[in-house]
Amino acid sequence: MNRYELHINGQSIPAASGLRFQTINPANHHEIVGDYAQGGAPEAKAAVDAAAAAFPKWAAQTSVARGRILAKASQLIESRKGALAELLTREEGKTLAEATGEVQRAADILRYYGGLGFQLGGQTIPHDLPGNMLYTRREPLGVVGLITPWNFPIAIPAWKLAPALVCGNTVVLKPASQAPALALELAAILAEAGLPAGVLNVVTGDGRPFAAELASRREVQGVSFTGSTAVGKSIYQSLAPRMVRAQMEMGGKNPTIVLADADLDLAASLVARAGFGLTGQACTATSRVIVERPVVAAFTEKLVALAKGWKVGPGLAAGVQMGPAVSEAELKGNLEWIQIAKAEGAEVAWGGAPLTEGDLANGWFMQPAVLTGVTPSMRIAREEVFGPVVAVLAVDSFDEALAVANSVDVGLSASIVTRDFKKAMLYSERIEAGVVKVNQISTGLALQAPFGGMKSSSTDSFREQGVAALDFYTRSKTVYLDYSV
Repeated sequence: MNRYELHINGQSIPAASGLRFQTINPANHHEIVGDYAQGGAPEAKAAVDAAAAAFPKWAAQTSVARGRILAKASQLIESRKGALAELLTREEGKTLAEATGEVQRAADILRYYGGLGFQLGGQTIPHDLPGNMLYTRREPLGVVGLITPWNFPIAIPAWKLAPALVCGNTVVLKPASQAPALALELAAILAEAGLPAGVLNVVTGDGRPFAAELASRREVQGVSFTGSTAVGKSIYQSLAPRMVRAQMEMGGKNPTIVLADADLDLAASLVARAGFGLTGQACTATSRVIVERPVVAAFTEKLVALAKGWKVGPGLAAGVQMGPAVSEAELKGNLEWIQIAKAEGAEVAWGGAPLTEGDLANGWFMQPAVLTGVTPSMRIAREEVFGPVVAVLAVDSFDEALAVANSVDVGLSASIVTRDFKKAMLYSERIEAGVVKVNQISTGLALQAPFGGMKSSSTDSFREQGVAALDFYTRSKTVYLDYSV
């Protein structure tokens, strides 16, 4: 068991209340993975105070100097990749291969934004008068608050932290309580790489006093959140009175459309990987597959065959393709969604049962599930499940498929499988989603490309990742200079 304190002003400190909480291995609920200080309102205040005090000196450094610290942290992460990946698997539950990929992604993100430190700046604009100069400059916001989820416990903190830091902001971070270890490990690595005290502060525990502190403190000039739609909207509304810059990335109900001309083996493989990989616990996971009726039976047969062969087990075991749900509550929720779907008329073509035999007896495991007979009005076709449950919907045409895909109030990621180039291009134009994949899985993102959703999936104002992330963490100032006088 690892014991962690709060990371405030460069120090590890216990909570003033003395309260603590623990995380357990979702593959073996007898194993305690981490023991954490449960921060509250006093610690949230201390974190903002520390970040505010550190801001002037950090902002005064050049972006190149700030970027070098990120690059050094990237090297340290890579040197410890194996240990970090094992810890991630033990606390969050994903397979070791998935965890290793996530840790590498965090290293790549820090390296990428470290490199952008050499390019961070404004632009020179032609002036209409001689002897005059017109240019813009990027300036940091100040203190920014980051609230991150449990399903990518190092990658998402990294992709928020890295652009925030290279732009000159100081940070208060609240990781999800289900899996906070990797955020604290990341903070320790950044400190080792040379990040000054107070520039990054991490508070674990109850999110409510933390969010309240962010909403009320004038020093906090930006908040970036990833999590559920309900919580994101609540935080967004709490920030509105101060008109704080806000970035909310929330839920999805991601479709994959399979047209009649598609390679069905490819389509089934893509849907299985996007729906069952990461235990379906990704905001970009495929949760509904919309199939043209002439091939729905053949496609479903292939998808069920893959589901039957999907190897479920502890993430540290060799050959496992899908680990447990992150918690007992998540597992129960997944199983309840299947019952809701059945009550509304859907059928379980395969799976959806809890797994409790042998090595799976002490974890929160379930079979991947394929549901058929699903219609667009059913809750299983409209609401996020966040588990390895794929609903199959039959349609008569491409136009109907597109209409069904767009019929929900979220729009994060969307995929299509087809050989028809024209329909693929029309799909990319007409689908209401921030990420569009053609003949690819709905999960997986390029760190150098913008990411964000549409409709209720996002505030749809600033994008994460890539160069676009710099726009959220900086203000643009326009300078007019007359040197003719």
